[in-house]
Amino acid sequence: MSSSSDSCRHLRKICVYCGSAPGVDPAYEAAAAMLGSRLAAAGLGLIYGGGGSGLMGTLARAVLAGGGDVTGIIPDFMSQAAPPLPGMASIAVPDMHARKRLMFEHADAFVALPGGIGTLEELVEQLTWVQLQRHTKPVLLADIGGFWRPLLALFAHMREHRFIQPSFEVRYLVAEKIEDVVPMLEAAAAKTLAFEAKPLDPRL
Repeated sequence: MSSSSDSCRHLRKICVYCGSAPGVDPAYEAAAAMLGSRLAAAGLGLIYGGGGSGLMGTLARAVLAGGGDVTGIIPDFMSQAAPPLPGMASIAVPDMHARKRLMFEHADAFVALPGGIGTLEELVEQLTWVQLQRHTKPVLLADIGGFWRPLLALFAHMREHRFIQPSFEVRYLVAEKIEDVVPMLEAAAAKTLAFEAKPLDPRL
């Protein structure tokens, strides 16, 4: 693993939000497979929604194939339709709220691959929590083929209309290449760790 020992301790498990469908562009599945392989190679566990289809399944299988750890968190009402993949740990929860909370608690960083309404909702919730200073975990948009550009344009529109204030900014990372995801998360985690370890100025 290429990161420093400090960032290694700070990054153990990555939560990935992504679609339960493969999407129209084969690049999406290729990106999910590559991300899974790179997470496993970096010794990073995967936290995800527990499904075996679409990008979710491609991602999880790639982590498992690389010898990595996978934990799927799935609500009871979905569990029969989405049995766990062989080799992964599965946690059943009563509802979607419990699912999202547990995914947050288990993860040290968050990545959004292409996906639908559920992916968007989970991503935006994490961005809201960052904005409200509820956590400092890195949140990264994997902008495969420009998938997230409309959302980034909407954020810019919100800033222009002063619904996102400079003093109340939404902080996130954007990676256009999957190979940049893990290094960017490691760098962000190391930076956060250094900030948290910095002694307070006694004059404050």
